[in-house]
Amino acid sequence: MRNVLSRPDFRLLFGGLLASMVAESILLLALAIWVKDLTGSDGLAGATIFVILAPRTLAPLVGWFVDRYPRRPFFVATNLATALLLTPLFAVRDAGDMWIIYGVAALYGLSNLTVGAVLSRLIQELVPSDLLGEANGALQTVRQGLRLIGPLAGAGLYAVLGGWMLAAVGMAGFVVAAAVVATLRVAESPARPADGSTRAGRWPVEVVAGLRHLAGEPALRRALVGYGLGSLVMGFTESLIFAYVDRGLGRDAAFVGVLVTVQGVGGLVGGLCSAALLRRVGELGTLAAGVALFGPAALALAYPNLWLGFAAVLMAGLSLPLTLVGLHTLVQRRTPPELLGRVAAAAEAVVRCPQALSIGVGALVVGVLDYRLVFASVGLATLLAGGYLWRGRRLSPPAGPGARPRVPAPRPAADDREAEVIVLTRNRGR
Repeated sequence: MRNVLSRPDFRLLFGGLLASMVAESILLLALAIWVKDLTGSDGLAGATIFVILAPRTLAPLVGWFVDRYPRRPFFVATNLATALLLTPLFAVRDAGDMWIIYGVAALYGLSNLTVGAVLSRLIQELVPSDLLGEANGALQTVRQGLRLIGPLAGAGLYAVLGGWMLAAVGMAGFVVAAAVVATLRVAESPARPADGSTRAGRWPVEVVAGLRHLAGEPALRRALVGYGLGSLVMGFTESLIFAYVDRGLGRDAAFVGVLVTVQGVGGLVGGLCSAALLRRVGELGTLAAGVALFGPAALALAYPNLWLGFAAVLMAGLSLPLTLVGLHTLVQRRTPPELLGRVAAAAEAVVRCPQALSIGVGALVVGVLDYRLVFASVGLATLLAGGYLWRGRRLSPPAGPGARPRVPAPRPAADDREAEVIVLTRNRGR
């Protein structure tokens, strides 16, 4: 991690992201707690996370916009827009204003998707291929480490000063991130059609180019099938954790912030270990380890015991940075630069849309089934998904020092393939 942090350009990007990650760590869980406090409903609290993830369905369109414009100005504009969209939270007074929180959550989810797609390209342009794992690991270490203080700080601010202070802190974080990254100097390549054609303007083909690349690249395809299947049940835990705290431990909703802080300890360890594991087992192997670790964590939460619960969320925290570092590094190493915005956004959608669906289903299931039975089912399903990913780890062997990106050449579009056939035919006739 020291190697990548020794680069001045990455340190500057890292500093800007630190401000926005502080805002995110305070906001994300606090919005759900705010809904729980206003309505008293576990399902509606968990549905807040569903609303944040739902805009992932727009990923192909978002990725298309990201790839058409310079990344640094786009990143700055998106962070400023995110700060602006938090302002309606100052109007929330009671349960009748819950729709405002949901509306802000949806727009925040859209901006978060956009920033993630832009960030993948910025990192790829700033960092050599053999340091991509370290760069992603450094960001995940900080992101997960903030879980140690962010949720408790957010819950504390909410309990003492109310949700309005959360909005103010979030706005400040995104404005600072925009100001810092605005000073970054990046030599960006001009945008061009991503399917290998020489003509622009065929926007339907360009919009779905990221999905086509994911479907055609074997390692990416296996990663997204395995992780996507795991995400179909992982999202249940967003609502289940409120039921676990309320019905199992007999504590109020704010105690979820304590569990998420403990999860942050595991996330911090996972972030620190992710680059080393990546060098040892490759991107798919790291992703597999992360998904599989979620299994025993969910199984342990099927039994309501405080200390066992701490161990379980610690393990769940450890799994998260491993999955994200493995997936993000695989996408960056297996994607041409002109496609990366679309592929990164599409990868997020393929993973997060099943998760959003499972959060929605989980919000319904938690009111019908015993939460312990659902936790056990989640544990078994994620163990199976992790095993599927592990069997395909040879598709992405570890990259040695100085390795170049394993980027497949873009496939030519249909029009250009026809032109090639005509040229070859003419040549044969001569």
